Amino acid sequence: MERPLQIAFKNMASSEFLEGLIRERVERLQRFHHHITGARVVIEVPHRSAESGKTPIGISVEVDIPGRKPIVAKGEQDRREMKGDNSAIVNRVFEAIERQLEQTTAIMNREVKNHASAGDTGVVVRLFPDQNYGFVEMRDTPDLYFSREVVAGNGFDNLKVGTVVHVTKSSSEGPMGPQASQVKLLDGGRSPS
Repeated sequence: MERPLQIAFKNMASSEFLEGLIRERVERLQRFHHHITGARVVIEVPHRSAESGKTPIGISVEVDIPGRKPIVAKGEQDRREMKGDNSAIVNRVFEAIERQLEQTTAIMNREVKNHASAGDTGVVVRLFPDQNYGFVEMRDTPDLYFSREVVAGNGFDNLKVGTVVHVTKSSSEGPMGPQASQVKLLDGGRSPS
């Protein structure tokens, strides 16, 4: 990595165990994708009301690779009393990052199969569900704007940042520049966690 790993603990004491596990998982990510330029991890106790049960622990991981927007995964679970029991949430979030890196690498290397009728493959990079639109990143083109209406099969509500989709580019520009005329979820609607 070009920049050192950043690990921050918010609203909780630092943990050597969690820090060691995070460093180990980041090393695995670097073996998986050699072009990682930086990574940031935040472990925190989210604000909860006094009547909630066990205090939860949340983790957010952000990975930078050249020419792409940061890849982000987040998770949260109840904390356990036993030391090391928080490893499950750390592993789950890092597995989500690995899946996104794998999909991104496949798209960059054009290993994802494109079906002639479905256009090209892209990744949802920004999503604005309240305004019913988002943007898809594709290789060798600016991000494409898409609206709820062009997502096949009422799939807009199943989209998340990082979802791999088939995209048909429109020949005309829309209100936000280049746009998609059709967006279909890959593999029947599967998206990253």
